[in-house]
Amino acid sequence: MPAVELGPGAPGPPAGRPDADRPGPRWTGRLAFAAFTRSWQAQAGLAVVVILVLFCFLSPLFYRTNQVTVQLNLKDLPPGGSHPLGTDDTGYDVLGRLMVAGQSSLELGFAVAIATTVFGTAYGAIAGIAGGIVDAVMMRIVDTLLAIPWLVLLLILVNYLTPNLWTIILLLSILSWLGVARLVRGEVISLRTRDFVLAARTMGSTSARIVFRHLIPNALGVIVVSATFSIADAILALSTLSFLGLGLPPPHADWGTMLTNGLNDLFNGYWWLVYPPAVILIVTIIAFSLIGDALRDSLDVRLRRH
Repeated sequence: MPAVELGPGAPGPPAGRPDADRPGPRWTGRLAFAAFTRSWQAQAGLAVVVILVLFCFLSPLFYRTNQVTVQLNLKDLPPGGSHPLGTDDTGYDVLGRLMVAGQSSLELGFAVAIATTVFGTAYGAIAGIAGGIVDAVMMRIVDTLLAIPWLVLLLILVNYLTPNLWTIILLLSILSWLGVARLVRGEVISLRTRDFVLAARTMGSTSARIVFRHLIPNALGVIVVSATFSIADAILALSTLSFLGLGLPPPHADWGTMLTNGLNDLFNGYWWLVYPPAVILIVTIIAFSLIGDALRDSLDVRLRRH
């Protein structure tokens, strides 16, 4: 059929409706979500995280154990019978202890990741978009804090504050946002000279709108990957504090405390005090790493597979 030529008065495409050949933000988000769900890394990592959350928060409702009162008559029992993973040197059931300790470890990991990601992203984005003297001053603050060994600073702060879950979350959040800020600042600097940012400036967009509407969404891959690693890093940091005797006070527990206490009895043949917390720590870190890699690949257009 011959092409029909539209006159000057013919109606055009509806206002506000994206062109058929140019996908809008919703369609781009659907593509990223589809790529994420197809990834075996995402499926494996999410499956493990869901199992861990159910194990730590739901299983204690069905597998009830005494994790408060010391029971020396049950100390160091090997796995079997009513204690599938045995008991520790205070008589606590190891399987039930893993559940209770996992609650503290996961709560701390997620809380620290959220706090550091939000503050570090905002700080790095402001420094990157501002540039000049503002960027120089803000990043010198970050460099100064990074020059101080985080473990030494954390030990000093813990000695002045009563160690509990929220105190450790606050301290780890204060010390963990620096790396996120540097990553986001680097991404913003590389993005702020792109054509879409220059076009937004030409159209009168404010710096705040450019940051939150254009720069942060385009740096989302780096931000999300950093957040997933922050969860694992926070859990490992808590384990380090527990190893130094500055972790959660009894009767609270975490996987690091269990591992540290078990190492003292490993050479006495009490292997069940070491391997379960060690395995669950390793599996948790690998699971979040897989999720981070899958998110990065799905959000980065250059790495997304069609």
